[in-house]
Amino acid sequence: MYCALCKSSNQAEFNTEMMIHLSGVRNIDRPGVLMFPKVLVCMDCGFSRFTTPGTDLALLAGRIARTAASTRQRSVGAA
Repeated sequence: MYCALCKSSNQAEFNTEMMIHLSGVRNIDRPGVLMFPKVLVCMDCGFSRFTTPGTDLALLAGRIARTAASTRQRSVGAA
């Protein structure tokens, strides 16, 4: 596989730990999603990529849906 940025084949895969938080003040008290994806890093230019595992993707999608729904409810109630 070649780097999407510089086309180098000099890449390495690393185990990672990351916490994804939804942005914005309204999400300040919501917990993040802890993930452990493998990250592919180009050793020439530093471009990195990873794939979000299905269970973590479902957690993120659910939190985005709840945030969007709560935003809609607030704007309807404020009108």
